[in-house]
Amino acid sequence: MKTDHRHLSGQFWAGCLGLALLFSSCALPTNAPLKSLFYPRPLDDGSRGLIVFLQGRGGSNTDFAANGFVEAINRRRLPFDMMAPDAHMGYYMGETLVPRLKHDIIEPAKISGHRPIWLAGVSMGGLGALMYLREYPEDIAGVCLISPFLGYSGIIAEISAAGSLAAWDPGQFDPKKDWERMLWAWLKETVAAGKIRAPIYLGYGDKDSFLPAHQLLAQILPADHVRRIPGGHDPETMVQLWNLFLDGPALQNTGR
Repeated sequence: MKTDHRHLSGQFWAGCLGLALLFSSCALPTNAPLKSLFYPRPLDDGSRGLIVFLQGRGGSNTDFAANGFVEAINRRRLPFDMMAPDAHMGYYMGETLVPRLKHDIIEPAKISGHRPIWLAGVSMGGLGALMYLREYPEDIAGVCLISPFLGYSGIIAEISAAGSLAAWDPGQFDPKKDWERMLWAWLKETVAAGKIRAPIYLGYGDKDSFLPAHQLLAQILPADHVRRIPGGHDPETMVQLWNLFLDGPALQNTGR
C-alpha cells in the first residue's frame, strides 16, 4: 500500500523534535514570516530563477555570502536570484521549517515569476531540503545537497548491513518515534524507485563524519549527480563542492 507522506508530515516533524533536543537545550526564537536575506542577480535579462540556501546546524544564513556561495553564482552570470532564510534549529524544533519555507519563500517566489526554483542545503540544511522535497516535490526543479546530515550511525549501519537501500527492509515502525527510518523509507520508495522528478545532486568529502550515509545516498543517485572529493565536514570542502556543482550542467538544464 502506498504511503501518504504528506499525511505523515506532522509525525515526521514530531520525530525531528527528538533530534533537535539532542542538539540544543533551549528553543531558538522563530519568526513568521521567516526572515530571509535576498541577493538579486546583478544583471537582469528577463530570465530569473531562484536558489534557496539552507544553513547547517551551527551556521548562519549570512554564511552563504561570507563564504562565497553568492558571489560564485554571480561570477558565472547564472540567471538566479538567491535567498538565504534564517532557517535555524528552532524551526526544526517547532516543526515549522517546511510550512514556513512554503508560505514565506517558495509561494511568493512562484507568484513573482521565479522559475526554476532550486534548494541548496549544507549539513542540517540538506536534511531540510529533502524534507521540503518530500512534501512539495512539484515546487522544486532540483536539490543540491552538500555534506548533508541524513541520520545517526545506528540506522546507517543497519541499511549498510543489508547491502543497499534497495535490499533494506524498514519493517514496521512508529513514525512519531523513528524519523530516520521514515526518511530512508521515503528515499527508498521514491528516489531509489525513480519517482522524484527533481534531480538530487550530492557532494561530500571523503573524510566527512557523515561519510557512510553519503555513500548510501550516492548508491541511488545517477553517477554524474555525485561528487566526492578529498576533505571533511568543513567550510572549505563545502565551498569547493559548491563550485564544482556550479561548474556542471545542472543549473543550465533546468529551465521550465
